[in-house]
Amino acid sequence: MKDTYENPLITRYAGRDMAAVFSDDKRFRLWRKLWIALAESEKELGLPITDAQIAEMRQYADDINYEVAEAREHEVRHDVMAHVYAFGTQAKSAMPIIHLGATSCYVTDNAEILTIRDALLLIKTKLVAVIDRLTKFALAYKDLPTLGFTHLQPAQLTTVGKRATLWLQDLESDYVDLEHLLSTVKLRGVKGTTGTQASFLSLFDGDHEKVKTLEKKVAEKMGVGATYGVTGQTYSRKFDYSVVCMLSKIAQSAYKFANDLRILQNMKEMEEPFESTQIGSSAMAYKRNPMRSERICGLARFVISLPVNEAITSSTQWFERTLDDSANKRITIAQAFLALDGVLNLYLNVAENMVVYPKTIYKHIMAELPFMSTEVILMECVKHGGDRQELHELIRKHSMESAKRVKQDGEDNDLIDRIKQDAHFKAIHGKIDRLLDPKNFIGRAPQQVEEFIAAEIRPILDENSDALHVTAEIKV
Repeated sequence: MKDTYENPLITRYAGRDMAAVFSDDKRFRLWRKLWIALAESEKELGLPITDAQIAEMRQYADDINYEVAEAREHEVRHDVMAHVYAFGTQAKSAMPIIHLGATSCYVTDNAEILTIRDALLLIKTKLVAVIDRLTKFALAYKDLPTLGFTHLQPAQLTTVGKRATLWLQDLESDYVDLEHLLSTVKLRGVKGTTGTQASFLSLFDGDHEKVKTLEKKVAEKMGVGATYGVTGQTYSRKFDYSVVCMLSKIAQSAYKFANDLRILQNMKEMEEPFESTQIGSSAMAYKRNPMRSERICGLARFVISLPVNEAITSSTQWFERTLDDSANKRITIAQAFLALDGVLNLYLNVAENMVVYPKTIYKHIMAELPFMSTEVILMECVKHGGDRQELHELIRKHSMESAKRVKQDGEDNDLIDRIKQDAHFKAIHGKIDRLLDPKNFIGRAPQQVEEFIAAEIRPILDENSDALHVTAEIKV
């Protein structure tokens, strides 16, 4: 339909797998699975529910009669009761016991937690895939010197691979935090209308142990062993805040990477992939705009902005709950995941196809290295009997003249030529070119790359080998 707004997160950015996680089919099948788990557990604990009723529920577990549910919701203005009704029109014998003792949040909240868990696992898989690609890149370029930058001004040299480990370290931190968040996932459980389990206590004639066992059975059937010890009608929305903060952290890391690459592309030192038929500008045919990196930043900015929304939602849950979280959650949680999925798809595509231009990098190094090398030159001359104070003053004067030539006249840096022509530095004239090898100025950068990857990154990749084959789905 071209006359109705369509969410670009679905049509342009997110992958099919993440879109499926937040689909209606996923949501309502989880509801039915939760109703079946509840009925089975209640039967196992002695309530008068038959095998035939449960079998009929199972028969229609994945056959959602949407037209019936939608018509009923239009009439009663209640989505859960509409789906209870729709399920009952199919599993007719089970109609009396579907949703027995439960409140709406039994299905909505438990299903949302299961959906969030699955979405986090998908994010984890793609995060590991990006880590894998950046690891390969860092090792490939661990020895290639490049200008470091502080304050976006040329600083001591580093290597292209060492810089990539800074991006990697951000992602490693995200991975550790994500693993912790996944370890804390709990179901809301079987708690009743205000979290007291009063309805279930009544069903089991005051047997507290059966009520506790009911919750444990349902959680085990749904594949999450832990449940919250206490809830109101809903699980605490602080969990949603923690989830969106986690997504924001990953988005921040991606933004940093993409922003760095955009600057490097401007400097013509590195580029994101540019396809043979790709158009960079409608007017300037020669342009190679960093559109993938720009898109990463655009989508990441959206995700980064969302935690404050969830903070407000969490802080305004009156007593046992209020419903102003519902419509908001339908938008923010799903779109946060969909947007970050788009970010990681792009990050993966860029990371495995980055282009490096060593000659341009070398040219930029040599425009700055003469200034950076003066301390080494000074020390070598002193070793050969030179007067440090006299040589320091001579280097200062040569540097000022060379800097003037570069900045005012637009000429190349000729500081080394000046030193080669100055008899005061004659003792090292034959060594200057060797002293100016950029690899003499990169410190332990190559070793740091190898050590960091071996100690901190390789264990992540080894633990998640199934994620290493993941590729990116880029629609536009």
